[in-house]
Amino acid sequence: MTWSIIAKDNATGQIGIAVATKFFAVGARVPHIAPAIGAIATQALVNPYYGIDGLRLLREGSCPREIIETLIATDAGHASRQLHIMDAKGRIAAYTGKDCVDWCGHLEGNDFSIAGNMLANGRVLDDTAKAYVANAQAPFARRLIAAMHAGEKAGGDKRGRQSAALLIYGEEEWSDLDLRVDDHADPLAELDRLEAVSRERWVHFCKFLPSRKNPAGITDRAVIDAGIAAAIESQR
Repeated sequence: MTWSIIAKDNATGQIGIAVATKFFAVGARVPHIAPAIGAIATQALVNPYYGIDGLRLLREGSCPREIIETLIATDAGHASRQLHIMDAKGRIAAYTGKDCVDWCGHLEGNDFSIAGNMLANGRVLDDTAKAYVANAQAPFARRLIAAMHAGEKAGGDKRGRQSAALLIYGEEEWSDLDLRVDDHADPLAELDRLEAVSRERWVHFCKFLPSRKNPAGITDRAVIDAGIAAAIESQR
């Protein structure tokens, strides 16, 4: 009942997932990311433990194909599930259960994976992929959203629109960006708006938060404000 893209930005090392569906709060259950480890999207009749247990297996060193085999082997409902996985090395694996609703399937490219079910047609994934590749020069967040817009234009979820989400992690254990549109008439347009708002201050402020390399972060408000102002000016 969803389509999603998992991707790695080689320029920044970030890993991201963008997702959209005609269902409430898709961002609450579908996307799962472990920074510098990999990402999983669990969809169709969602099993949240695919994300939880799958990330644990990624951290332990299992490859994506092994993880899928492990997850579905212990789930009697796997025929109604869909998931795809990409690790930090760019290795990809996907599974679409036989009871998932057409159109359903998976597509993989260079450092990205796209999967969907209950879609209007197969062009949804094709056009999502083409737009992601065509926007290679765009900032990562906007590139992911542009890809999803292209998929929606091709038909998207055949039931309509309701929610969307964008989750991006860098090197820290907290997210670089975590945007959710839980219930909206045009969720991808709202995701666009939120991403633009995030660039007003949020994404620049995050650079001053505590990190593993600098556990105290920056607490001098003058330094923070000056840094944010310089970052905003550089975007113009």
